[in-house]
Amino acid sequence: MPPFSVSFVWAASRRGTKIKGGFSHLRGRDESGLIGRSWAMLFASGGFKVKLYDIEQQQITNALESIRKEMKSLEQSGSLKGSLGAEQQLSLISGCGNLAEAVEGAMHIQECVPENLELKKKIFAQLDRIVDDQVILSSSSSCLLPSKLFTGLAHVKQCIVAHPVNPPYYVPLVELVPHPETAPATMDRTYALMKKIRQTPVRVLKEIDGFVLNRLQYAIISEAWRLVEEGIVSPNDLDLVMSDGLGMRYAFIGPLETMHLNAEGMVSYCDRYSEGMKRVLKTFGPVPEFSGDTVEKVNQDMCMKVPDDPEHLAARRHWRDDCLMQLSKLKHQMQPQ
Repeated sequence: MPPFSVSFVWAASRRGTKIKGGFSHLRGRDESGLIGRSWAMLFASGGFKVKLYDIEQQQITNALESIRKEMKSLEQSGSLKGSLGAEQQLSLISGCGNLAEAVEGAMHIQECVPENLELKKKIFAQLDRIVDDQVILSSSSSCLLPSKLFTGLAHVKQCIVAHPVNPPYYVPLVELVPHPETAPATMDRTYALMKKIRQTPVRVLKEIDGFVLNRLQYAIISEAWRLVEEGIVSPNDLDLVMSDGLGMRYAFIGPLETMHLNAEGMVSYCDRYSEGMKRVLKTFGPVPEFSGDTVEKVNQDMCMKVPDDPEHLAARRHWRDDCLMQLSKLKHQMQPQ
């Protein structure tokens, strides 16, 4: 599939309450545009009007068509989010070829460009010149620090990172990461908005490289890589340790609650297992290079499971999304009383 470039600005208005959200410039394969499309669909599912902005009208047309197909498919499978039908939600989403018009009257703007610091800074500088003192300027960055993204902006108190998890429509977590000068009201308003569209916001109290989710993810990836590299376990069996082991309980409770439940509370767990944990942790090796023979070995095993051509990858992603949707429904049904 050839590269493409899409930008969205989605403006939301919840039947009388104006709220706008989202500037994104997405470049790459169709999977790369998933974040922007998912944000648009999520806002629409909450009854908000959505505007998509792009410098090229054809890209807006393509994005709208992609969203239409996905929403119709979700409705047919009974997986569409929100209380409105697909046509009602689609009627809330429109395109706009002028940035100033797209953000006029906005309360929330969600940027979704690639992880390129200079590109993001350029976009926020453009937005900073045309927005009012009420709009929230939010980035979907997965690892760029707010202090790098927003420093020097006149509206820095209105800036925040709202980092979703791929694919956002099926995985509800959103990390909210403030700039050191972000106003508490900006965090509170963004948190409330994410709850309205049925996402699960978490407050990162101060910025740190990689935020929280990616720091945990990279720790797992790093040790997984070392275990494969050192011949302890095969790539496929390593993945089974997560998917049929840790991942099953982590889908419902996190590592800290797991500790709490695996003994007579947290204090009991630490009394029993802290020495063993420290001993094992001291054996962890250096950060892997993620190159060389191990890449070839892992790639070979992954391709035997899922060939890396676009058709097979797309089919596997579709299966993954179906699994995540079913898991989401189960989690909702299994909420503790």
